[in-house]
Amino acid sequence: MAKIRIYLAGPEVFLINAKEIGEQKKVLCRKYGFEGVFPLDTVVEVAGKSPREVGFCISEVNESLIRSCMFLVANITPFRGPSADVGTAFEIGFAHGLGKKVFAYTNVALDFTERTVNALNGKVERSLDGKLRDAQGMFIEEVGLTDNLMVDGCINLSSKFLVVEEAPVGQLFTYLGGFEKCLAAARKIVDGCPKQER
Repeated sequence: MAKIRIYLAGPEVFLINAKEIGEQKKVLCRKYGFEGVFPLDTVVEVAGKSPREVGFCISEVNESLIRSCMFLVANITPFRGPSADVGTAFEIGFAHGLGKKVFAYTNVALDFTERTVNALNGKVERSLDGKLRDAQGMFIEEVGLTDNLMVDGCINLSSKFLVVEEAPVGQLFTYLGGFEKCLAAARKIVDGCPKQER
């Protein structure tokens, strides 16, 4: 019987040792009886293509990989700002829209509001309507979630499983403790055990 496939979403694809991290994740997937599918598993032919064409090819390939999987596990650790990698956020929504179970983890314990305020160097004010706003007058979400409410909401409507941990120093995008907990939760769903809510 073919193993259940899990798409491994996250900003790890931008690391210099991306393929190595992908292999580490796939080894953990096998430990739980799954087949891990990493975005870099498929080689995109670049000969004769413009950079834009290559980008569109990568997007199409990744969507195809997601369609081929039953689950998606996403690393939503903040990437180049207070939010998760935007590509990963899209993949979360895409997979959920296809009816697939989405699990997620982050290696940063601060919530979205705290991270946003920090990214703005604390230059925020409480307006007369009671909302916290930035220098452009845009209000800042204060709902106690890990990321933008649409990201957390999507996960909540799907697996209800989001692991929040603080990674050891120097392992922001490579610590896999939360990732493994997601795999264990996925295994329980496959085996018919009750879901754990986080």
